[in-house]
Amino acid sequence: MFALNFISPHNEKLLTARQKSATIRPGDIRDVYPENSIVWITVGSRYGSKRKLYTAVIDRTIVKKFSDLTTKELTHQNPEIKNVNELIKEFEEIYEKKLDIEDYVTVIHFSEIIGAEG
Repeated sequence: MFALNFISPHNEKLLTARQKSATIRPGDIRDVYPENSIVWITVGSRYGSKRKLYTAVIDRTIVKKFSDLTTKELTHQNPEIKNVNELIKEFEEIYEKKLDIEDYVTVIHFSEIIGAEG
């Protein structure tokens, strides 16, 4: 089993309230998070300790360009983000690298597994 970790405290609130069921990550990472995989949904700093919130299944992974993201996908990432340029700016801060609107991202849809052990 592996983790789908969230760094932002804002994400922790959404995950805890079960209001977040998808995430967008830079690059094509379908191989890292393949569909039907079981993952721990965790929160914590990039190189620090993590806290497990719950177990989930990866329902679907979609690769597309930033420019092709829908409003619904942006809302799932962060309800405060209104457009792709805002998402790129946020990602540049989080991932500490320059990104372009034509870069690829992976949209990862996940669902909590109720009653899962582990």
